[in-house]
Amino acid sequence: MNLIGVFFKGAAMGAANVVPGVSGGTIAFITGIYERLINALKSFDVQAVKLLFGFKIREFIKHVDFWFLFVLGLGVLTSVATLAKLLEIGFEHYPVYVASLFFGLIAASIWSVAKMVKQWGMGPVIGVLIGCAIAVSLAYAPEANENRSLFYLLICGVVAMCSMIIPGVSGSFVLLLMGNYQLIMIHSVNKLRQGELGEALPVLIPVGVGAVTGLIVLSHILSWLFRKFHDIAVAVITGFVAGSLVIIWPWKRAADVIIKNGEEKVLSYERYFPTIDAQFGIAVAIMLVGVAIMVLTEKLGATRSE
Repeated sequence: MNLIGVFFKGAAMGAANVVPGVSGGTIAFITGIYERLINALKSFDVQAVKLLFGFKIREFIKHVDFWFLFVLGLGVLTSVATLAKLLEIGFEHYPVYVASLFFGLIAASIWSVAKMVKQWGMGPVIGVLIGCAIAVSLAYAPEANENRSLFYLLICGVVAMCSMIIPGVSGSFVLLLMGNYQLIMIHSVNKLRQGELGEALPVLIPVGVGAVTGLIVLSHILSWLFRKFHDIAVAVITGFVAGSLVIIWPWKRAADVIIKNGEEKVLSYERYFPTIDAQFGIAVAIMLVGVAIMVLTEKLGATRSE
């Protein structure tokens, strides 16, 4: 039963990671599996290599918390594979409503993250401001052009996976800024789902290698930060989460557009406050649904047994 819960938490992380502006790390944080995830990733060390190549499989599985990572990863991959097409359709036809749902999710998670600071003071307050400033600056950063080179795909994997496990920093949004979101998260994932391996694997394999590398390296850094500077680290994450609301703001229009290969490519957006009409009312209702989902998710995390 514990592993079933881990699977669904992984599925929630996967769903979040597909959407630009939403962080799977935030989901992991408020459902109570974040530090276990970081510690499990950090356990891939010299000792793990010795156990594996010494064929001490049982000891290796215990050392790296294998079944936790396996089931969590299965949930993430299942969610990404099944939601990629659905979200592609949603963003194409109902962008305001999809963004509204995730806006509600993120807004509700701010308090959940902030209350994990054990003692507020000048350090955590400055941490919140720094985290918020970084997230907001990402919202106004220009997007790069699509790049299929092997080295660039490796870098995309490293950067995107690092940001995916940092609460409040969206890996998908970073991929958007790097110009490869459509190529990796939509085109290649859908091609893989359709069985067109020749189209998908040349992109997904180097991204995956980069992602695994980024995970292992960053997990050691994050574990050290949480151990030495817990409150400041959580405060910076709180700022990331709050600032990411600007990224996922539902009402925005293209401000800078270019034509590439016969298709329009948006380089930047202009955000605005909408007219109060029927669409606005529906969007607000969907935001409240997102808030309710996050509250229920937090209650699930509060009853965890990890």
